[in-house]
Amino acid sequence: MAKFLPQIIIFSLLSFAAINLVSAESDGYARTLDRKLFGLKKKEKLTHFQLYWHDIYSGTHPTAAVVVSPPSNSSGTLFGAISMIDDPLTEGPELSSKLIGKAQGFYGSAAQEESGLLMVMNFVFMEGKYNGSTITILGRNKVFSDVREMPVIGGSGLFRFSRGYVQARTHKFDTKTGDATVQYNVYVLHY
Repeated sequence: MAKFLPQIIIFSLLSFAAINLVSAESDGYARTLDRKLFGLKKKEKLTHFQLYWHDIYSGTHPTAAVVVSPPSNSSGTLFGAISMIDDPLTEGPELSSKLIGKAQGFYGSAAQEESGLLMVMNFVFMEGKYNGSTITILGRNKVFSDVREMPVIGGSGLFRFSRGYVQARTHKFDTKTGDATVQYNVYVLHY
């Protein structure tokens, strides 16, 4: 046993140091962690993206589909309707412009008195340094307002621990097909 005493002492000291590094403050079920363990820098960056969201119901390759129809007694707001999306996000307003990523998620008509959607979607980046990273947006979209603001509630990859907001402006809307192109300005704080 005495022969292993130096190793035991070193192991104990290293264990104690590791525990102190991970847990500066503990409450039994929660503890404060050292941000360095997660690769977080001390200072956050503010990044701005401007991109275009193409919601397409028409044609041979729609990117949006109604998965729950509104009840027959629904008001003109289509209250209760839910659509699933896998919408292209492009650099410019034309669908043929450079593909930056996809908006994947769903939205539902959540207002009975006006056209208001509950939006739940991830912006999945497929280009450049943000390839594979996501930004998660969840909020109310009052679709006929000039500018709508929704919160960024998180993300993954380079946007882990992110927060911020988006501003949406309708660029084009086809009342016959329901197809829409919306400009999104995304402001996100991340490490």
